[in-house]
Amino acid sequence: VTLILITIVTTISIIYINNKEVREWMDKNIFQKEKTQNNLPSIEINESESSNIYAFNKYIGVLNKNNFSIYSNTGRKENEITLEITTPIFSANNRYLAVAEEKGKKIYLVADKDIAWEREVEGNISQISVNENGYVAITIVDTSYKTVIAMYNNQGEHLFNTYLSSTRVVAASVSNDNKYLALAEIDTAGTIVQSNIKIISIENGKTDPENSIKKVYNGENGELITNIKYQEKNKLICMYTNKITSIKEDETVEILQEYENKKVSFASIELSNDSITVEEKSSGIFTADSVINIINSNNKGTSLYTAESVTKEIYTSDNVIALNLGSEVEFINTSGWLVKRYIAEQEITNIVLSNSIAGIVYRDKIEIINL
Repeated sequence: VTLILITIVTTISIIYINNKEVREWMDKNIFQKEKTQNNLPSIEINESESSNIYAFNKYIGVLNKNNFSIYSNTGRKENEITLEITTPIFSANNRYLAVAEEKGKKIYLVADKDIAWEREVEGNISQISVNENGYVAITIVDTSYKTVIAMYNNQGEHLFNTYLSSTRVVAASVSNDNKYLALAEIDTAGTIVQSNIKIISIENGKTDPENSIKKVYNGENGELITNIKYQEKNKLICMYTNKITSIKEDETVEILQEYENKKVSFASIELSNDSITVEEKSSGIFTADSVINIINSNNKGTSLYTAESVTKEIYTSDNVIALNLGSEVEFINTSGWLVKRYIAEQEITNIVLSNSIAGIVYRDKIEIINL
């Protein structure tokens, strides 16, 4: 009996992997991966009022008139906290959510469903980044310096400031072990744009900020860096307009993807241990497929997923990728397998995503998909 069961399971698995029609039928009818509009838990919102919506951890938050309402995956309100924020910037990681006033001075750190701390800074906030332990890097502009980076721990203690006199910071990231702060800088003072990546020791920054720089990586002339992110094992993933690279703990640099001569419509490094590019490939006279290339940051292993439509927008979080295909959303994991498919009756314009929950945002409600 055991051998028969093993044979049946193995046979079904092989057919599932290799036969697309069977896989789609099983995903829909057995695994219940296909969800449709108006058949899911939802959160009602006032369409006459402007709300800012964000997914983090296992919750969806709705910010309206300084009230931040936190909802569970069933649509039940779990908590409501006061955030004196009008135009928010969000950054989430693990159980932490940082919320700041864009071009303002206020910043909050939310842990699970409650405020851990709040602070005001000198200057205006342009960006924020939080790591999985709640350490926050704040990018500040409109001071006597071109850019100031303020570093805070998860208790709200100010650790140090880094002052940049001539470069603009496009992204910042804090390592998961709280040891390093990485800055992606662009210097436009010369005739050619210069991109740099600066690694700062947080421990040294607390005692001697001026001598806390551990390493500086200079990009090639004309290269434009757009984002950086610390992933697992302290790998710093760096995204340029034409490639994605990895800086390892031993300070070596490895190219993960190059796409200068490809028709890449989207790229992202906002994942736990992968980077992705979305490439359009013609499938007919008037049709095209979206091929998602998923590269593992550890071993450069590649997973592919093909969506039979042109991707309008992508969203990424930890190990989940959401592809907005117009009136349909496909949620896939970083192994290249379908997690959920959502079919709407209209064009989808806004999605919020975390690793375990997604929200499809309409004018009067948010439909919740558990991932």
